[in-house]
Amino acid sequence: MAKIFTIHPDNPQSRRIEEIKLALLGGAIMLYPTDTVYAIGCDLNAKSAVERVRQIKQLANDKPLTFLCPSLSNVATYAFVSDTAYRIMKRLIPGPYTFLLPATKLVPRLVQNPKRKTTGIRVPNHNVCLALMEALGNPIISTSAHVQTNDEDQEIVENGKQPILSRVDLYDHLDKLVDIIIDTAEEPTYQVSTILDLTDEEPVIIRRGLGWEAVATWV
Repeated sequence: MAKIFTIHPDNPQSRRIEEIKLALLGGAIMLYPTDTVYAIGCDLNAKSAVERVRQIKQLANDKPLTFLCPSLSNVATYAFVSDTAYRIMKRLIPGPYTFLLPATKLVPRLVQNPKRKTTGIRVPNHNVCLALMEALGNPIISTSAHVQTNDEDQEIVENGKQPILSRVDLYDHLDKLVDIIIDTAEEPTYQVSTILDLTDEEPVIIRRGLGWEAVATWV
């Protein structure tokens, strides 16, 4: 059963953030809110935890995992950022954007795309995420916590999307799979991030998510 931490979304309590940090350093997995969807995550450098995240999401090792960084300067530690990419990212972060970039040697192989040697990085506009990374000193894995259910009422699809589970239902479904649940009283959404491929000189929108209109006119 996961331990639930009730945290203020705008002013995270430092003592609780410290408790979560210690658990993450010990290999814990958490369910936590971001500025897009609820995510399942762990310390980027906790190999066993990353492997557990892949098992929960049933992701093969050739599927890259996105991770969160606290700032643009931190991104440059984990990815090669061209001048063009830098200018684009500076205009968009923090926010609901995932940037595909060439990975540096500091990105664990278990996280990056093994064929392209690329990685997906976000700088979220969410105080809890930023507080966690500041305390941890490392980026955190961020993979969406979408849950598929077998309930008949959840099989009803509206507008091509499965109905969104409430916060409580999401907690119930993942309670036995994660070690920590961060409860900020924010209800989950399925509004994913916009993915921008910045591996070449010309940026490409790979997925239209939140905020894609802001870049569509100049990408």
